[in-house]
This record gives sequence, structure tokens and C-alpha cells, in this order.
Amino acid sequence: MTFNDNSKLDTSRVSKRGKTGIALGGGGAVVVIGLFLLSQVLGVDLTGLAGGATSQGSSSAEALDCQTGADANARVDCLMVGASNSLDAYWTAEAPRLGVSYRSPAEFVLFDGGIGTGCGQATSATGPFYCPADQRVYVDTSFFDELRTRFGATGGTLSEMYVVAHEWGHHIQQLEGTFAGTDRNATGAGSDSVRTELQADCYAGAWAASASQITDENGVAFIQPITEAQIADALNAAAAIGDDRIQQQSTSSVNPESFTHGSGDQRERWFTNGYSGGAGNCDTFAAGAL
Repeated sequence: MTFNDNSKLDTSRVSKRGKTGIALGGGGAVVVIGLFLLSQVLGVDLTGLAGGATSQGSSSAEALDCQTGADANARVDCLMVGASNSLDAYWTAEAPRLGVSYRSPAEFVLFDGGIGTGCGQATSATGPFYCPADQRVYVDTSFFDELRTRFGATGGTLSEMYVVAHEWGHHIQQLEGTFAGTDRNATGAGSDSVRTELQADCYAGAWAASASQITDENGVAFIQPITEAQIADALNAAAAIGDDRIQQQSTSSVNPESFTHGSGDQRERWFTNGYSGGAGNCDTFAAGAL
């Protein structure tokens, strides 16, 4: 995706933080909802995140100098700001059509190395995620390098913004009450966990289809029309982080009974469902076969 150079960016709900965040265990059982967890490959201990936590201490914050679409085209942190602006504007208009009273995520946090969250202490190895407890989206942008080098994705700006759009989709699910009514500990190809993740992929596709029509406060479109090559990059990223692809890479075998996010084919298909049919076409919980 390419931003229009003269579109205006708003950094007010985006922060960039360093490595000094601290999280203390406690609170109710909260499961981090993420694009996927690198722990599946790297064996990272996510006990603190899975058990819930209360964040204490403060992370060192950097000022984000992101003013225009030209900045988004030049730097990944500003690309993230632009993605958040576009997603916020999209869901402000779209969520009421789903019967959802929309409010923005409390914050979109770009972090480096580690961060304390309402769901516990996170590191880069956690992967991008949404924390329902504090209603924040967390991304360490070094993940995008992992997506290309470790998982073989083709990369590209739309694949990176797809990551953010997926996490924003989890915020919509939080507002819909999806998490309260599903079994997020379940695994398997047709489990609630997989249906939750595939719906977030579908919501990401719905946003992508409308992205070039979403405007800033001056009526300037944030993003230029999406090309077929950019859509191919997003679909490639979705497939690369399917449960089957990750399991095959890490263990040389595939166990559908342990799926939590869906296969590569499923993730591509549900992104496409959203892209072609909009957010109203994303009810994975009513679908029979996924």
C-alpha cells in the first residue's frame, strides 16, 4: 500500500516505547489475542501473559514525528500510525452497521524488545497482539523482518498493515462481546479459537477493500488504490503464518487438533471473504466448514 504524500497523520493514539516496562502478575485469567505467537516456534514462556497481569512502571516513550503520508511511505513507525488512522476511520463508520458501538483502542503501542501490558509482560517473541484487559494493540515492528526471513513471506506494506488490521479486528470482537461468549482455550481446526482468528483476518480484508476510500480530516484519501500485487503480498503473509505452515516448519508434521489460528488456506480464504464481501461477511461462528 502506498499513502498519498499529502494525507495528514494523527499520532495522538499511538505511542512508541522502549524496554523498561514492567508487569506484575495478578488479575483475572486473560488470554492475549494475537496474529500468532512466535512461542510456537521459539519455545518462549508466555505464562505471565496467559495468566493476566497488571502493568506497573513506565516504558521510555519516544516522540513520533509522523505528519504526512510521505512519512508513512518512508518509515515503518509512521506506516503504523497511518494504518491506525485508516483503521480507526474505517471502523468508526463500519462498526455501527454490525450493531457495534465503536470506540477506538485505548492505545496503539509500538514497542522495542519488551513491554508491560494489562495481560502481562510481553517480548518481541510474543508476536503482535491485542490485549483485551487494557484494550491496546501491541506491535514490535521487528516482527515484520521475522515474517520475511523466518517464515518466508514476500513482505510489502500491505502485509504489514494486514498485521495491524487483524489486531484491530480483535478490538472489534472485544466490543462485540465475542471473547466473553467463546472458549478461547479450545484448539482444533473448527474451534472457537480458530474461528476468532479467522474472523479477525476477515475483518482485515474488509478494511483493505475500503482503504483507498478512507480520508483524513481534510478529505484527502490516506491510501492510494491497492494493486493486485499488494493483495497477493497480504494473502501470502496470511498463508505463511497458518498453523500448518508453522507446525511444518518447526516440527516437520501437522496436527490439526492443536490449531489455534487456522491453516494457511483458511486464513487466505477468510481475508478474501472480507475483501470481497465486507465485514458483514465475516461471521465465522455461523459458518459450518471453515
